[in-house]
Amino acid sequence: MVGRIGDTPIIGAGTYANHLCAVSATGRGEAIIRGTIARDVAAVMEFKGLSLKEAAAYVIDQVPRGNAGLVAVSSTGEVAMPFNTTGMFHACATEDGYSEIAIWDSPTK
Repeated sequence: MVGRIGDTPIIGAGTYANHLCAVSATGRGEAIIRGTIARDVAAVMEFKGLSLKEAAAYVIDQVPRGNAGLVAVSSTGEVAMPFNTTGMFHACATEDGYSEIAIWDSPTK
């Protein structure tokens, strides 16, 4: 769309990885850039000592509703896919045989 800003190529905003986790964000680029949400997940893990799922949920709660989602994997293999939009296409498969393919939140979460 004309005038849209892409967050994906901006390290720290739409994508980030370090020794704790790897994060990829999706949604409205402007909100993701302003919140630097991919980097924030790693920072919250490091400085607050939260798990990946706790950190990802915390960061998504800080972004204005309806603007973002992310897929994140920790260095230990934990997966988090929170979003604050109506739905977000997301999927994962882990070494232990767990797999998930969804658009909306799982009722088991």
